[in-house]
Amino acid sequence: MTTHVTPIETLDAAEVARLLNAGKLLLIDVREPSEYASERIPGALLYPLSTFDATALPDDGSRRIVFHCGSGKRSLVAAERRLAAGQVNAAHMGGGIAAWKAAGLPVIADSAFEPRLGER
Repeated sequence: MTTHVTPIETLDAAEVARLLNAGKLLLIDVREPSEYASERIPGALLYPLSTFDATALPDDGSRRIVFHCGSGKRSLVAAERRLAAGQVNAAHMGGGIAAWKAAGLPVIADSAFEPRLGER
């Protein structure tokens, strides 16, 4: 018996931005709260991987769910967990917020989280 494995789609930052702006996807940030507070993609919802529950995600049949993180590793894990929970259409943004910023796309940054001179 052959088991069908649904592939996890990897989208690049430009495609995520296009779909997000068109209202066709729900962007889920799986980084930790401190990372999200420091800088985030406008419109992304926070569901940290450390407490991630694929069944707790909003059910929005009209929009695709796409995960993102810092570099693309945690978002891939979140997509795998979504599939393991019996959900479909798991996708993530390759390269994470680093790729988003490299593409010149906007982020919301909280300057209160920037280290001050002399702090590490």
